[in-house]
Amino acid sequence: MNRPFPHSRLRLAALSLAFASALADAAPVPGDRVYTADQNSNTVSVIDPVSNALLGQIVLGNVRPDVLSPLYRGEINVHGMGFSPDHKTIVAISNGSNSVTFIDTETNTVKGKTFIGRSPHEAFFTADGKAVWAVVRGEDYISVIDAKTYKETSRIKVPNGPGMVQFLPNNKLAFVVSSFTPEVVVIDVATQKIIRSIPVASPFSPFLQFTPDFKEMWMTHKDVGKVTRIDTSTFAVKQVIDTGLVTNHLGFARTSRGVLAYVSIGGENVVKVYSTGPKAELVDTIPTGALPHGVWPSDDGSRMYVGLENGDAVNVIDTATDKVIETIPVGQAPQALVYLSGAAVGANSTMHLAPRVNKDAINVQLKPTGKQGTGFVVVRRLGLFDSIESFLFKLKPMTVYNVYVSGQAAPIGAFTTNDKGMANGTAIGPLRQATDKTASAATVYVTEAGAGDTLAAAVLRSM
Repeated sequence: MNRPFPHSRLRLAALSLAFASALADAAPVPGDRVYTADQNSNTVSVIDPVSNALLGQIVLGNVRPDVLSPLYRGEINVHGMGFSPDHKTIVAISNGSNSVTFIDTETNTVKGKTFIGRSPHEAFFTADGKAVWAVVRGEDYISVIDAKTYKETSRIKVPNGPGMVQFLPNNKLAFVVSSFTPEVVVIDVATQKIIRSIPVASPFSPFLQFTPDFKEMWMTHKDVGKVTRIDTSTFAVKQVIDTGLVTNHLGFARTSRGVLAYVSIGGENVVKVYSTGPKAELVDTIPTGALPHGVWPSDDGSRMYVGLENGDAVNVIDTATDKVIETIPVGQAPQALVYLSGAAVGANSTMHLAPRVNKDAINVQLKPTGKQGTGFVVVRRLGLFDSIESFLFKLKPMTVYNVYVSGQAAPIGAFTTNDKGMANGTAIGPLRQATDKTASAATVYVTEAGAGDTLAAAVLRSM
């Protein structure tokens, strides 16, 4: 077999590095796209970052609650998202229908689908683009999928509840965080074997990202509100940063102030900005819409895109001023978000997109009546039905709480907190009277079960 001479390989490497550098410095141009995975509407929203406009949605399934009966077609809980190195394919991960959907970015059409294990969370292409590794969060393995045949080719055993995987650009190592186990594992890509296990601060990590130079991996701890920095060469934990309640995703931007990390803090409705030097320091706090979740920068770092899980929108942050400069409506409950340069440059780039299938959400902040607790509710109209989703934090652990709307004789929902005093749940039904009141001057309040059902007994209330 003919092999290139060493100097040919060097020229190819130099060209690849030059291309990557040019890509990294490119400002948003026509053909770039921002994609969000919309969990409640089961759509992928497609945004033009030049005009900051929603182009339309790729419909993968029915809008909630039209997913509760036997479903033979369509996806449920479109949640995670990854992309190919050439930006011509995205994968959407649906944790309710246990699927990985391959979507052509040029035509917005589904070109393949793979059904895997229970509740997959995120998936990413290997650096050579030949395979997709999907973490199966409801089990204890990574599903390896051939990127051309869409067939599962192997499974990699990992600690229980893998949350996300990403690869170093040389395609030699993969880093995997967990949602149930307090450790990171490093996998040799060629052998698909774990070569290192790294203890970390908590068991629940939904997201990881590499610094632009790939010298560090940063991971979020949603359950305890922290970010951990890990050296990708020594595998040492460099720092654990206290970030805030419901730390979701993060992204890096090269700015005039250096490389900065933008971290979405869902429980505080802010994005916090950190330096990335030997010791990360908080340099700014940016107010956002309701429950910031997915985060991804433009290639040049001038913009940071933030999905609003409870706002059904995307905030655009100018990283020069650290201000939100635009809010773009998208699908219901956007989770993962990615920015892809050159994803759709042809004449068919807006084909097969549906108009927005959902309306805007209504958010209600809950404040403590005493010293303990915080939370919020989000109201969505679902055709003939309505939903009120409740998010409760910093309450008594393992305790039942009732959520009321003033004027309602019965609670609209009852939720049990976990061992950290957190609860989340959705009431779905003919709640139009309650949601109309929530949208206007009615009071939403939360009581501990057995302590009374009136506003006087509330531990949290809308203000």
